[in-house]
Amino acid sequence: MSDRTPRSFDQLVAEASERPTTGWDFSWLDDRMRIVPLPWDYTALAVAYARRSPDLLDLGTGGGEWLAGLRDRPPRTVATEAWAPNAPVAAKRLRPWGVAVVRVAAAPDNNFQVIGQDAPRLPFREASFQLVLNRHESFVATELARVLACGGHFMTQQLGDGLFSDFRALFDVATGEEQPFTLAMAVAQLEAAGLHIEQSDVGHEAVTFADVGALAWYLRMVPWTVPGFSIDLHRERLEDLHRRIRDDGPLVFNMPGFYVVAVKPVAE
Repeated sequence: MSDRTPRSFDQLVAEASERPTTGWDFSWLDDRMRIVPLPWDYTALAVAYARRSPDLLDLGTGGGEWLAGLRDRPPRTVATEAWAPNAPVAAKRLRPWGVAVVRVAAAPDNNFQVIGQDAPRLPFREASFQLVLNRHESFVATELARVLACGGHFMTQQLGDGLFSDFRALFDVATGEEQPFTLAMAVAQLEAAGLHIEQSDVGHEAVTFADVGALAWYLRMVPWTVPGFSIDLHRERLEDLHRRIRDDGPLVFNMPGFYVVAVKPVAE
């Protein structure tokens, strides 16, 4: 249970400043950050594919939390991570399970990619994996198609519109005019790489912050949400939000998302 005793603004932001941002575990916030998830179960979908695959590549494993808890993990499982602080955290967590974590260059955001882009390359041979998973990570479609074996599957879940306009509006950060990453864009990139779409869906995830400390730590943890965010720089705005939550209730953000499953055709 979380501590129900009201805390001052200074206490909340002090905790948010001091709490580490390595790994990818939000559970310590308890009900201070509540999520109504997307209308499908990504983990259940992943398990259904993993239990019949001899191998698995998890792109962008974060701190390895999700992969460590995945049931029916294939005997040969490999993970990648591009964010330097997370790579050693993931390696330590996944080592007991025999899962290697490989540092890679970060793929550019998919909404900035052009069809047919082939860089950065993944450090794996062609047709290395029967199953490639990607949860909330950018990807280069031609590269994942290259490392995917014929008849193999790729599944990705993407969350947020790529612009995070509702979050940025709170801090007067311009969103820009770039196109968000959508299911249609993902399908176009995957099909151009020679993959066939098997299934997909779209939905929304609702994220609720019960206090400004939870929000401030989340924005430190996910720094691309509000570029340039810092507790010191935005302290006055955070104090305004603290009063707003106190008077009007929690902050709620509705974030669009989608998933798509694609298969690499078997050569004739």
